Amino acid sequence: MELNIDDIIYWDWGFLKVNATLLFTWIIMTVLIGMGAFVAANLTSGTGISKRQALFESLVVFIVTQIEEATQQKADKYFPFISTLFLFITFSNVMGVIPGVHPPTVSLTTTAALAFCVFIAVPVFGVSTRGFKTYFSQYVKPTPLMLPFNIIGELSRTLALAIRLFGNIMSGSLIVAVLLSLSPLFFPVVMQAFGLLIGVIQAYVFSILALVYIASATRTHQEHASETEPSTLEPE
Repeated sequence: MELNIDDIIYWDWGFLKVNATLLFTWIIMTVLIGMGAFVAANLTSGTGISKRQALFESLVVFIVTQIEEATQQKADKYFPFISTLFLFITFSNVMGVIPGVHPPTVSLTTTAALAFCVFIAVPVFGVSTRGFKTYFSQYVKPTPLMLPFNIIGELSRTLALAIRLFGNIMSGSLIVAVLLSLSPLFFPVVMQAFGLLIGVIQAYVFSILALVYIASATRTHQEHASETEPSTLEPE
């Protein structure tokens, strides 16, 4: 088993290289786009829907529910980003049980890129909800001396996201490989099921953490608004 799938090169032309990370990332993106287009082209209304559409709608409802519970806001704004994260990571991890397939999430470059997307999304959602000045003023509260510490906190949080996903998926893959080499006749089915479970859980954890960070960037505005609104329970 390759410890770094970035070193697995499938095509090399000068400085242009296509390694396992890029190849399987493109494959997963193509599969997700194709599935989305296929399901969207066959959507129907009413009670007589197909099992495929029912499964798709159940997935959408699950993601929407998680977003609304984490942010205490409507899911419309966050759904495209969070659902893309969750589905990409889930498919990446699940495809790892297929022989010959290298999940992109066992590469630190992929998990770092995903964490960087969250790093950019947090201030984007925060500014869109609270405004530029209000959002960035939190970095100098209660004193401007806190600015470097808040910046370090943001960077370390991003690093932790990348390392957590990479470490969990890589360690899981190594454990499965070791057990399969020790007992190839007994462990394959059990380990494949275990790999599927861990992959889905890690995708869920990563997406929930992204939601928590986004919610923390937007919640202050909501709480401030609720504090300034007159209470309907106060006597006149």
